[in-house]
Amino acid sequence: MAVPESREEFLHAIETNFGRLAKDLGTVPAQRTNEETLEGHVKGTKMTVHNLVSYLLGWNNLVLKWIEKDGKGELIDFPETGFKWNQLGTLAQKFYADFDAVPFDHLLQDLEIAKKEIVNFISCQTDEKLYGAPWYGKHTMGRMIQFNPSSPYANARARLRKWKRQNDVA
Repeated sequence: MAVPESREEFLHAIETNFGRLAKDLGTVPAQRTNEETLEGHVKGTKMTVHNLVSYLLGWNNLVLKWIEKDGKGELIDFPETGFKWNQLGTLAQKFYADFDAVPFDHLLQDLEIAKKEIVNFISCQTDEKLYGAPWYGKHTMGRMIQFNPSSPYANARARLRKWKRQNDVA
């Protein structure tokens, strides 16, 4: 899917990528969600399907935090307070830990809610607000948000589909 350049393209990408991912997640047997057999976010590591969803939820919540801070005119500490862009593997581990005790079905519900909040925000923005000016470095708000929920939904789906093939999950 091409990189979105307008609000409508962005909303379409989120809904399409999330819908496909949700469909695939819905076919993972509950008893298999905690198997450490999925390729991890850090090279050479393994994670669970639960970790994968935790990672997505962590990033969605982080994007919502950025949006909230921006709306208040507060400084945003990208990507997250205490983390630099070259520490995303460590940030992924934090997300895994943050949601470790959350049952998988609740995790899926929380991810859906966070995605809806992001969609609601984007729906209320103009193309100018999303793509008209740099928001972080050279990146526009639309691009920064797209880097985090929309593109990762597609990436997560590819990882999940590969895992399902390798582990005979229908």
